Amino acid sequence: MQAIKKKNRNSKSVYAPNPLQQEEESHTLAIVVENEPGVLARVIGRFTGRGYNIDSLTVAETDHEENTSRITIVCSGTPAVIEQIKAQLRQIVPVKRVRDLTTFGPHIERELALIKVAGTGEKRIEALRLADVFRAQPLDSTLESFVFELTGTTEKVNAFIDLMKPLGLVDVSRTGIAAISRGSTTHDDKD
Repeated sequence: MQAIKKKNRNSKSVYAPNPLQQEEESHTLAIVVENEPGVLARVIGRFTGRGYNIDSLTVAETDHEENTSRITIVCSGTPAVIEQIKAQLRQIVPVKRVRDLTTFGPHIERELALIKVAGTGEKRIEALRLADVFRAQPLDSTLESFVFELTGTTEKVNAFIDLMKPLGLVDVSRTGIAAISRGSTTHDDKD
């Protein structure tokens, strides 16, 4: 099972942390919904109405015949807050199923990024060398710039972007995380 990502609260208090204070965790939720107008707004409305934060959001139609879409949300909070989020989402009528991939079992997470780098000379050569190391594909090339396509974990995308900054990074477009469970399990299987 993939390890739950935990965030340390950077408390500015001079007192020792409360032993009952829980650490925040990052969870990836896969939500199957009816593909109808306004569903995404209703899901997002639950988050904003309760003050929950969304770290990443992707959505697309997944089954045209069953008229369903899949929303993948990465959110963070204490374990109690994550349970509240899941309970709130299950109350929305067009939501058919909510699965917490982080606790369900092994899963795959990927993100797509388009990264534009402008530069000449040695910086241009170094950007191409690093793109090869990260298996980033050049989608567009001019004498002064590249647009790279990179697919991978959020950590991999962040590392590539950090390396491109001193080489002439000028623009980034990211999709957010798409995730699916490993093996033969499906979204319909019981938790």
